[in-house]
Amino acid sequence: MVTEHTSPQVGISKHHKFLITTATYSAVVVAALLIGAKSFAWMLTSSLSLQASLIDSLLDMVTSIMNLLVVRQALKPADAEHRFGHGKAEALGGLGQSAFIAGSAVWLIIDALHRLVSPRPLQESGTGSIVMLIAIVLTLLLVLYQRYVIKQTRSLAISADSLHYVGDLYTNIGVLISLNVSVLLGWTRLDSLVGAGIAGYILYTSWSIGRRSLDVLMDRELPDKARLRIMEIALKDPRVWGVHDLRTRSAGLQDFIQMHLDMDEKLSLLEAHDVANTVELALQEAFPHAEIIIHQDPLPYRGAMAS
Repeated sequence: MVTEHTSPQVGISKHHKFLITTATYSAVVVAALLIGAKSFAWMLTSSLSLQASLIDSLLDMVTSIMNLLVVRQALKPADAEHRFGHGKAEALGGLGQSAFIAGSAVWLIIDALHRLVSPRPLQESGTGSIVMLIAIVLTLLLVLYQRYVIKQTRSLAISADSLHYVGDLYTNIGVLISLNVSVLLGWTRLDSLVGAGIAGYILYTSWSIGRRSLDVLMDRELPDKARLRIMEIALKDPRVWGVHDLRTRSAGLQDFIQMHLDMDEKLSLLEAHDVANTVELALQEAFPHAEIIIHQDPLPYRGAMAS
């Protein structure tokens, strides 16, 4: 007797769809507001660090719009041509974001090096400081909401977008300090150094997003801690003698778990199904976003095997 037990497809709840959708729209709105405010402040101050922060916000705007389009695709339910859903659309969007962000960061670093050689005096630092304070408040509120959405949904797209805005939060604080210290102490090159530091952080962020996106696209196994947890849950049932061929992967919003359970060959089909169902329910409780496929393998009675 060899049977296979497949859990019903796990869909994305309406509440999670609402959270993800509102988070993407909120990011676009905040990015648009920051771009307008920072553009005004940059034209008045000629600050490189503010210019770097402005470009960072422009990148956030582009990536947030990309996320909006990608999330719409990722939230589509599975269909006849995409049996495992559309979750990898998030990873494709994340990979595109990382390449775009990396190129912009390199350009910023080159501009910062040029400014270090030929520094420019800052103007209207007071206006720039007010703008950056507003930017810090708006960004902080957005990040807090994104963190809540990520905790509820585990969305890769929102997680990637949140990384941008966490970086924005730090860079906004850095720009605020740079504007005031550069003017008060006359350290004109500090502004360029802060701009270069922001560019370096953006480059690191792009690498993090790209690596996570590649993990999803390449069907990388879930972390060892999660795999050990899966094994422990499956072996809690005394009717399960062993687990083999455990395979796991993530598709952004949804995980997939496949395994073979070793059982007594004398179990009836109904009993074997009951074992698989018990294990599946336990796994579903621990991994609520997972689709689970369990293959049941018969083994000779242990006493006979020992003799």
